[in-house]
Amino acid sequence: MLGLEAVAPFNYSDPWLQPLSQRLRQLARGRKRVAYFYERADNSTFRYRIYNMAQVLNEQAHEVSASYFFLDDLAQQSQICELADLLVICRTRYDARVAGLIAAFRSRGKRVLFDSDDLVFNPDYAHLLISTLDLDTRDPRVWDDWFAYTSRLGATLRQCDGAIATNRQLADQMSAFSGLPASVIPNFLNREQLDMSDRLFTAKKDVPLGHSGLVHLGYFSGSPSHNRDFAMVVPALEALLEEDETLGVVVVGYIEPGPALERFGARVQRFPFQDYVNLQRLIASVEYNLMPLQFNVFTNCKSELKYFDAAVVGTVSVASPTATYQAAIRPGENGYLAQAHQWHAVLKQVLGERDRYASVAANARQHARETYAWTAQRPAILAALGLG
Repeated sequence: MLGLEAVAPFNYSDPWLQPLSQRLRQLARGRKRVAYFYERADNSTFRYRIYNMAQVLNEQAHEVSASYFFLDDLAQQSQICELADLLVICRTRYDARVAGLIAAFRSRGKRVLFDSDDLVFNPDYAHLLISTLDLDTRDPRVWDDWFAYTSRLGATLRQCDGAIATNRQLADQMSAFSGLPASVIPNFLNREQLDMSDRLFTAKKDVPLGHSGLVHLGYFSGSPSHNRDFAMVVPALEALLEEDETLGVVVVGYIEPGPALERFGARVQRFPFQDYVNLQRLIASVEYNLMPLQFNVFTNCKSELKYFDAAVVGTVSVASPTATYQAAIRPGENGYLAQAHQWHAVLKQVLGERDRYASVAANARQHARETYAWTAQRPAILAALGLG
C-alpha cells in the first residue's frame, strides 16, 4: 500500500457529541435558526445530512445558525420549537413523538422539511430493497421490519411541507410519493474530512505508482448490505490477481473477501470499519477505488459520496454507471465506468493505462474540491431551506 507514514492516524472522537445546553446555545446565535432532527447520531446519514449541513450554516452563524436534536432531547421540545424558525427532519420514523414535534412547529406557523439520502420511504419498493440488500427473503421478520420502516418514514415525509434529497433522481421519487416539492443538496465533504484529505494528498502525490511492489484495488463498505454489489467484481478481481502478481486487493468495512480472494494470501488485505476521518487514510493508501452497484431504481437514487471521498485524496475510481456516477465521472478523465459484465475488461484497460494515472487522479481531485467541499455548499443549502 502507498506509504502514508507522514500522516499519522487521527485520534478521532465524534465531534457532534455535545450536551443539549450547548446545542441550544448554538441554535440561538443566528437571525434565522434551523433545527435539524434525527433519531440518534451516527457516522453515516446523520453526519452527511445533518452535522455537515450545520457546520456550513454555522460558519456564518450571525446570519443563519443551526443545531441538531434527537429523540432523547424531546423533553425540551418547547424550547427547541420556540428558538427555531424551521425544522428539518432527517430520515426519522413516524411515531407519536415525531407527530407531536411536527404539530408543535406547525402550530407556531413554522415550516417542516423532510430530508432523505436513500429511497427508503415508499413501501412499494420494499421488495426491491430487501433483494438489493441481500436480506433473507424467507424470514418474515425481514418483511415486517422493512414494510414498517419504509411506511413509517413515508408517514413522516407526508406530514411535512417539503423535501430535500441528495440528487434529482431521489428528489423526483420523493415528490412522486408525497406530492411535495423537493430540492437537492448533494452529500459533501466536511471540514475535518477535507483537512485530512488535503494532508493525505500532499503526502502521496509524489509517491510512484506501485512503489510498494503492488498496485492496489480497494473496496470500501460503510454497511453490511453490499454483498451483492461486491460479488459483481469478485470474478474480475480473482482473474486479475491470477494474471498479474503485482496486483493487490484491499477490502474495508463489513464485507469479507471470501474464499475466491483469500487464497491469494497477503496480496488480499482486510480492514474493519473505520471512522470517517481515518477511512480517508485507507482510501488514500490504494491506487484504485472500486464502486460496483446493482442497477435499479434504488441504486440510481444513491449519492456519489464514494466517488468524491476517493477523488479528494487522489485515488482513481471505477464505478457502475448509475445516474449519479455517470453525472460525476467523465470516463478516462476523472475516473472510469464499468457495467456489470465489463468489470474485468475495464479494469484490465485501466491497469494498462497507468501512465495516465496521475492526470486522471489530479482531475478527480480538482473536481471533488471544487464541487463537493463544504465551502461550496452554502448557496444550495440556503436555497433548499428557503433562506437564500
